Amino acid sequence: MILTISVTILIATVLGAIGFGRHKRRKTMTDWAVGGRSFGTLLFWFMNAGEVYTTFAVLGISGYAWALGAPAYLAFLSVSLSYSLGYWLMPKIWRVGRMRRLVTQSDWFAVRYDAPWLGVLVAVIGIAALVVYVQIQLVSLGLVVRLTIGPSVSTTAAVLIGAGLMLAFVFLAGLRSAAFSAGVKDVLMIVVVVVLCVTVADKVGAASLLDVFRVVEQQHPGIGRLPGLDPASTTTAVWLMTSGLNVALGNWVFPHLFQVAYSSRSATSIRRNAIWQPLYSLAYFFIILMGFAALIAGTKPEGGDLNGAFLTFVSNRYPDWVVGLVAGTCFLLALAPGSVLLLTSGSLFARNIVGPLRAAVSGRALRDTSTLLLSRSSMVAFALLATYLTLAQSKSLVTILLSAYSAIGMLAPAVFLGFLWRRTSALGVLVGLAGGFAALLAPFAKGFWSSALPTWEPGLLAMAINAVLVVLVSLVTRAPGPDALAAGLLTGPGGGSRTRAMTDTPEGTQR
Repeated sequence: MILTISVTILIATVLGAIGFGRHKRRKTMTDWAVGGRSFGTLLFWFMNAGEVYTTFAVLGISGYAWALGAPAYLAFLSVSLSYSLGYWLMPKIWRVGRMRRLVTQSDWFAVRYDAPWLGVLVAVIGIAALVVYVQIQLVSLGLVVRLTIGPSVSTTAAVLIGAGLMLAFVFLAGLRSAAFSAGVKDVLMIVVVVVLCVTVADKVGAASLLDVFRVVEQQHPGIGRLPGLDPASTTTAVWLMTSGLNVALGNWVFPHLFQVAYSSRSATSIRRNAIWQPLYSLAYFFIILMGFAALIAGTKPEGGDLNGAFLTFVSNRYPDWVVGLVAGTCFLLALAPGSVLLLTSGSLFARNIVGPLRAAVSGRALRDTSTLLLSRSSMVAFALLATYLTLAQSKSLVTILLSAYSAIGMLAPAVFLGFLWRRTSALGVLVGLAGGFAALLAPFAKGFWSSALPTWEPGLLAMAINAVLVVLVSLVTRAPGPDALAAGLLTGPGGGSRTRAMTDTPEGTQR
């Protein structure tokens, strides 16, 4: 029954997503990569919410609560902060994308800083961060495949099956298919949360939902307060604040969220979503609750893998039809966002790495059809690379997520300053990236942060160094020209916001 229900959910969603994505759509790069810039409020809601309800949200956070306790509260803080920043930033990204017909994040960097070479560099950084992010989805898919088919399936086979499903999800229809599947999985997620939380207290011998927190605190004193189960852990209040800020600042500079912003029909849709979607963070209350319930129940996931605590608890305590529903939903929680990550990686590679290099060598640009074909084909290579990384190491989903955000966070100063300060220059961005990555990845830097500021998120410290270098170098280098400033919605010596350059209408026509 578990296999039947989960596979039925998966196949029905895949067929619906492909049909929805390909219905009356022209086969162009714009249609495939940014949905034809046609997503209204509802479709954009589900597309954007795909970044909230993922396998990280369910398996990662519940596992973190099961293993560590209070550090899982990071989810509440990071989501709320992210949407506060998104209300300001995403409409600006949308306006520039509409005005300049941009498709990828690297397009914006190349135009804003009048530096095609910077677009190539940012594409490489973006792909690296996205491949790391895909690991989260593949780790989760491997767990769900083994839950569905059985432990006889090896971890390698399970991850390979997951990677294949992810490619099939987006290969044919593009961003519109991912938006459809995101809507289905959001509805199913609500059903799963209701079914589990109505019954979870009885499953662990608690009197009510809130009593679960009392019981877990009684059994594991201090679990509900930072630093959590381990009193010697560095997950203090400072860690919570710096990690939450690092995630919030890095969230909207992920390349796939630039493309999601471009897909909107209007800036109004973006703002409406930013206002209401922090409510999604309330779901983390129930997800953390399930992690605590698994701990009370004495759940022992295979190999002590905290990422599997939630699935193990559900499979041990609930009937098969519930396990099948949860497994099918978890498939979609991984496939919907994972497919967007692969789509974005392919778009960056074809449009911003191969395209500029071909133009420099032969003097001819790639045709749109060639770019689309190369973008689709390259996704296979990136999926295989993410699969290799997934099998080569074993980390918690939260650890993988923070690594991805630390890497992509190096682009945050260039993005935010690019919209705020007209003097921000390409050379300043380059020096900032070099200094930031040195502060993040160099062995001597890692040792220094761990000893001097052990409770601070290293990614935020590296981002701060990056920002200082961008400002200092930009002050002594030539500012970009007027055409580049228009791509940052900046004009004049004061860098005032060029809000009249574009309307908020679906057409986004220039006045």
